[in-house]
Amino acid sequence: MEGLERILKEHAFFAGFPEDQIALVAGCARNHRFDAGQYLFREGEPANEFFLIRHGKVALDIASPGQPPIVMSTLEPGEIVGASWLVPPYRWTFDARAVELVRAIGIDAACLRGKCETDHHLGYEMMKRFAPILVKRLHATRLQVLNVYGKR
Repeated sequence: MEGLERILKEHAFFAGFPEDQIALVAGCARNHRFDAGQYLFREGEPANEFFLIRHGKVALDIASPGQPPIVMSTLEPGEIVGASWLVPPYRWTFDARAVELVRAIGIDAACLRGKCETDHHLGYEMMKRFAPILVKRLHATRLQVLNVYGKR
């Protein structure tokens, strides 16, 4: 577990995170490896985990019937993949696909939600860190929509 705690401390998302809370999160963490083309998760599946990218790139895709997937965003090392674990019904609303070899830390969502429910300080820290990510991604999506549909 000590190795995962060290990795979490070094990840940008957890910069300045209290030591005792890092230990709580590490108890929900595990290493992952995804080969190029492999999906971290698919739209509609249960959002049981979110990922801290350590190496590689992950494409966030939206599927459209009869069309190739649309890449909404490409995430790189230091970024987080997945926020659907935060909000019921805890289902993914897009696909996440490894563009190249990806090494990531997965955080078990049910485990972390339980710890956040028990320790509201932990829950507040997590929400403070996820809120800017959500705002940034909504803004990026807005710009993409304007780019696609704003031309007249």
